[in-house]
Amino acid sequence: MDGAAEDEITLYRNQDDFNRYELIPRFLVDVKDVDLSTTVLGADIDVPFVLAPTGMSRLYHHTGEAAVAAAAKKAGTIYSLSSMATASIEEIAGITDGPKMFQIYVWRDRELLKQFINRAKAGGYSALCLTVDLPTAGNRERDLRNGFTVPPEIRLANIIDTLKRPDWLWHFLTSPRMSLANVRDHATAAKNLFNVIDYTASQFDPSVTWPDVDWMIREWDGPFAIKGILSVDDARRAVETGATALIISNHGGRQLDQSPAPISVLPEIAAAVGDRVELILDGGIRRGADVVKALSLGARAVMIGRAYLFGLGAGGQAGVERALQLLTEEIRRTLMLIGCKSIKELEGKYVRKR
Repeated sequence: MDGAAEDEITLYRNQDDFNRYELIPRFLVDVKDVDLSTTVLGADIDVPFVLAPTGMSRLYHHTGEAAVAAAAKKAGTIYSLSSMATASIEEIAGITDGPKMFQIYVWRDRELLKQFINRAKAGGYSALCLTVDLPTAGNRERDLRNGFTVPPEIRLANIIDTLKRPDWLWHFLTSPRMSLANVRDHATAAKNLFNVIDYTASQFDPSVTWPDVDWMIREWDGPFAIKGILSVDDARRAVETGATALIISNHGGRQLDQSPAPISVLPEIAAAVGDRVELILDGGIRRGADVVKALSLGARAVMIGRAYLFGLGAGGQAGVERALQLLTEEIRRTLMLIGCKSIKELEGKYVRKR
């Protein structure tokens, strides 16, 4: 959860670049009642953040994606289920009737991709999210040093850290073995490859181009987000292809190190396409002030991953709920302190570059 690619410079910049901006308050404004609600991908939500798709959430707590989805429903926001999840599309659909988004990659097996899309439609998912920044896995050297594998194994390199967390270890040993729930029953995986993880890795397609995206948008025929946009050129192409929302993201610094922080490219992307598409900023959000800065610079909402996963690891569903509550309180407080009574009124006058 902590780690990123190579020297982890991008991970650092994702958070640090928020400090390049400062908030400009207006006083003597009636902020008794502050409105945090908005609409994202056709869903009315109570807070201006959505929960990012994160793979294998049971790594952090044995309740995994189920706990996060339930917490998202309680917070009144969108939960995004990763195609690399340890809970299935159907399991999450049975847990929450709140707004849900399913995240996919472009797989070599297009029949499997069609199955994903049909299952998500049947499960009541309101949007589809395509992650485009993974033509190959990033070089996550911290994982190599720590002896981390997927699925996890207890080995000499990590046994001390493991023994320091007896509660996690107990649930790891007594819970059903982790697997990628959405592909574990796929016949090709079971027949041809040693395990589902190997099968999934083999399915990532580095030859994907924009016509493939166009096919997926037409196949889904609903709100469609493209995650991993970092350039104006890609933003324009995504809008032309028919995306409903662009998620400005560098995968939490876990793919290409030395890539720009999303907050740094948000203003130029907003200037280029912000009037034609919803912009969601993903990366580095740790405080309510970060959310307010992103919205002031042109984002419709933000997406959080680590910010809720730390809560999940600390206390399951209750931990996620507490993390979301803290972030909500900070957003509300920051709006009051800058003299803005609704997130819909946030604009450039509330923020400036230092």
